[in-house]
Amino acid sequence: MSPYAPSADWQYDVPTSGSKKLPPAARYVESLSHQGYGFEAAIADLVDNSIDAGAHKVVVSFLRDDERLVSLLVIDDGSGMDEAALDVAMTVGGQKEYADSALGHFGAGLKAASLSHSDSLTVISRTKRSPSAGRRWRTEAAQADFSCDIVDAGYCQDLVDRYDGVIEWHGTIVRWDGVRAFETITAGQTDRFLNDAIEKLETHLGLYLHRFLSSDDFHVDIVVEDVHTREELDHRGIEPIDPFGYRVPGRAGYPRTYTAPVEGVGEVPLVAHIWPPKSPLVAYRGIGALADRQGFYIYRHDRLVQAGGWNGTRSAEAHHNLARIAIDLPSTPNGVFSLTVKKDGVNVTPAFARGLEKAADANGHSFAAYLQEAETTYREAARRSTEVKRTEVIPPGKGIDPKLKRTLRDELPQLEGEEPITFRWEAMPSDVFFGIDRDDHVVRLNKEYRQAFNGDRRAGSNDAPVLKGLLYLILEKNFRMGRSSAQRDDEMALWNSVLVSAARCEIARYDTAAG
Repeated sequence: MSPYAPSADWQYDVPTSGSKKLPPAARYVESLSHQGYGFEAAIADLVDNSIDAGAHKVVVSFLRDDERLVSLLVIDDGSGMDEAALDVAMTVGGQKEYADSALGHFGAGLKAASLSHSDSLTVISRTKRSPSAGRRWRTEAAQADFSCDIVDAGYCQDLVDRYDGVIEWHGTIVRWDGVRAFETITAGQTDRFLNDAIEKLETHLGLYLHRFLSSDDFHVDIVVEDVHTREELDHRGIEPIDPFGYRVPGRAGYPRTYTAPVEGVGEVPLVAHIWPPKSPLVAYRGIGALADRQGFYIYRHDRLVQAGGWNGTRSAEAHHNLARIAIDLPSTPNGVFSLTVKKDGVNVTPAFARGLEKAADANGHSFAAYLQEAETTYREAARRSTEVKRTEVIPPGKGIDPKLKRTLRDELPQLEGEEPITFRWEAMPSDVFFGIDRDDHVVRLNKEYRQAFNGDRRAGSNDAPVLKGLLYLILEKNFRMGRSSAQRDDEMALWNSVLVSAARCEIARYDTAAG
């Protein structure tokens, strides 16, 4: 290179005199723990890795020791990693080739998501052709000299064997220890913490992964596991929450596809929807403030990476609450759309806004006219005063099938801050079918009659959905209204008598058929 010659003119190119390699300081690991990952977004990033590995089953497991939460695991039945692949996955800044359809993007998610919430990250994996192997990052050691522990091979196999219901021939376990949120739980608050955390995780994963969860061959479950007995204290299957999952559109003729000519990308399809006004569905009201959820829903390889927002093209206003637009990012790299590191939003250049101004459907209907129709639909509904309002209820909790729970929450407005109602089978006198604990929000069911609702089927914690759904509808008010009354106590005595008789009849019919 030619030597620098001083000049009074502006230097458009910065003169250089050579180059040198400056590897990151070990303190760089500490910066990974300050990426601003929310808890739900961090878990979603781990599930993304499972999807990229071809997993069909993913389990998020909270390990509980009495009142303490000791660890969190994400287990999948994906293709797994051998030792060489593990080293790459655990290397800060490690280079990895992503498939064109991969959800992974920057190669930092596993480390940044995990160390944002835990002091120790362990990854154990096996493939069809390689034995179980593991690596562990401890923030303290990594900050000193980038030391990554090699996990004992015997322990790796033991942990894989522990979860052989998920991992059969191949799979991966991500383990978090020293989870900082767990250490904030005060005495007696573990159940409440778990319920809140799992509810938020259900909503986040159900929304951002809804296209994957709609498939019959992909499932994500959340369990709470006793660390000693391995008993499942809670088990919930994640249901998809489709942000476009209304039953009837809010306006005839929708959804409608608009095409935006975006410079540097080409034609970008915009699938515009108008939600039905005042919808009670969780997919409309239960995923955040309505003003935040209007606008663009942007997908990358079927994974939702932005749930609402106008990307600077306009401001959120209440009369646009019914407007939601689905956009699938172009599969080829471009200079217009860029994904955030945490995969929680998309940055766009002004070229996108210019394309929106020219967007139109096949009949020449403009995107601006769509927004006007969404606004008109909202305003017309606001003027109508015939809406029937349902009473707010205490939410359903453990023991109710997730699909039934989702329907109840879609149909009934929920009281905020109330402990959910749990259903449990317990030993009770033969002349009692159910009882309630108003203080703990528990409906106790007599396990003597459980067979009447399961027959030869395996009885799980979320069994008998018809029974539990009906009991929830008739008993919920007893928790909400507090103290009992003579009339309500008499109602429950009547229901107990009828249900005991009905259950005995059902068991007798089953025994006769079996004999």
